[in-house]
Amino acid sequence: MNILLVDDDAELGSLMTEFLKREGFTVECELEGQKGLERATSGTVDLVVLDVMLPGMDGFEILRRLRQRSKVPVIMLTARSEDVDRIIGLELGADDYLPKPFNPRELAARIRAILRRYEPRPAASGGRLEVNGIALDTGTREVVAHGKAVELTTFEFDILEMLMRSAGRVLSRDALMENFYSRKATPFDRSIDMHISHLRKKLEHGDTLIKTIRGVGYQFTRTPQDAAAE
Repeated sequence: MNILLVDDDAELGSLMTEFLKREGFTVECELEGQKGLERATSGTVDLVVLDVMLPGMDGFEILRRLRQRSKVPVIMLTARSEDVDRIIGLELGADDYLPKPFNPRELAARIRAILRRYEPRPAASGGRLEVNGIALDTGTREVVAHGKAVELTTFEFDILEMLMRSAGRVLSRDALMENFYSRKATPFDRSIDMHISHLRKKLEHGDTLIKTIRGVGYQFTRTPQDAAAE
């Protein structure tokens, strides 16, 4: 797998390149934002590790422009402790984030967890789900909400499928995090929450489809009556 690291810290880039190569990845590093964006949109990169703090064009602007042209998975790196930076990255379309300083093994684990979600899978036969006005086809990976086609990212589709297969039951944040990121949820980890938020914006138009069960997780409603019930 080809990993692109965009970070102006040349020493960190060199260390991470050597480490990730030993982990079996092909790695290249760009120190400048514009060149990183050009390389990320070349079509030959499998995942981008993108630093927020870059001279000239920062990581958020790179991600915004990248998402206009590509769905390549992105892990954001941030040296800031403020939760707002992580939320902004996820809102702009990052798949995950990792605060600096970080353990290189943690980065490698997150890369593998995300790439597993993007691995091509054989089309499922008869894999059509219909719940509460939402139709999901696991073979074509198409989603129709109340008669209109909806475009979802790989992560959003997989989360929606898991929720719909468990419609009426509550899925914990821990279960979702373990399945999609291979790690436990923490109180300050907003990755799953932001992907759920994106799903709601794309699927819900006045009706509640995905309920938040405070302190536990999420529930996909089977009927409009379930959505109204507390």
